Amino acid sequence: MLALLLLLGLWQRTGRLANALNTRPRRRGWKLALRVLAGAALLGAALGPAIGVSQRPVRTAGKDVWLLVDVSRSMDAPDVAPTRLLRAQAELQQLVAQFPADRLGLVVFGTEAVVQCPLTYDQEAVQVFISTLRTSLLPAGPTTLRAPLELVLSRLVPARSAAGTPRATALVVVSDGEDFGENLEPVLRTLARTGARIYTVGVGTAEGATIPKPGGGFVKDGRGQLVQTRLQEAPLLQLSAQTVGQYVELNNKQNGFGTLLRSLRTMQGAAEQVRTVAVADNRYRYPLAAALLLLALDIALTITIIRP
Repeated sequence: MLALLLLLGLWQRTGRLANALNTRPRRRGWKLALRVLAGAALLGAALGPAIGVSQRPVRTAGKDVWLLVDVSRSMDAPDVAPTRLLRAQAELQQLVAQFPADRLGLVVFGTEAVVQCPLTYDQEAVQVFISTLRTSLLPAGPTTLRAPLELVLSRLVPARSAAGTPRATALVVVSDGEDFGENLEPVLRTLARTGARIYTVGVGTAEGATIPKPGGGFVKDGRGQLVQTRLQEAPLLQLSAQTVGQYVELNNKQNGFGTLLRSLRTMQGAAEQVRTVAVADNRYRYPLAAALLLLALDIALTITIIRP
């Protein structure tokens, strides 16, 4: 708008000068047209017109982060408000949002282990799967920590970068630590050889709590006694110690997810991943070139008021 007002003022001034000299300004219309067109071309270049889409490679040095979440019945215990699983869900959703350049996968485990979401760059998909976690996803029974580790280990074999080197991998195990006497040594030694690190989050308290049933009442053992579930740190400490990882706690007094996030960030991605993304082609050069040409013509073309 300001440019149009300035052009209008120039038009009026040259007209008054020509009237005072009893003559007619030549090329005044050409100058106005050139400047209007040049201004329009500059505006078009500033807007960055995008015409067409091209595929371009994007290189990222990322890592694979597997989230292994315990969905056994004991995760319904309310010693961590509102329950162990619901609190873990809220913290995991915040954690996922901090890794836009890394692949994330989700495994649930209890009596068995199942891949709920394979490795993906789609954060929103992982968030959706985390929000649907329930202790009813798997059959009731004794919890196994070995099954999810073996499941992830089976997926580490083909996980290699374009350069052929193993991808940097982190396993985040979120559990109350209940494990029924399985030998974890063999799978931990194999995982350690792959370079994968296990970070464990102990959800619960040493005092523990009873386990509510979905229909009311509480879980009882074979003798009719109320089952009291407590945080078992020893298995989780073993997982993190043998893979140079870290153990943190999550309860009503402590939230170790901040420490966990910092540790995961310092873990450098050892593999360079090449991704192809669609990029809109910015054609600003064409209107900019037209504007420069019009401005050059504007400089060359002068308004003649006094003729010899």
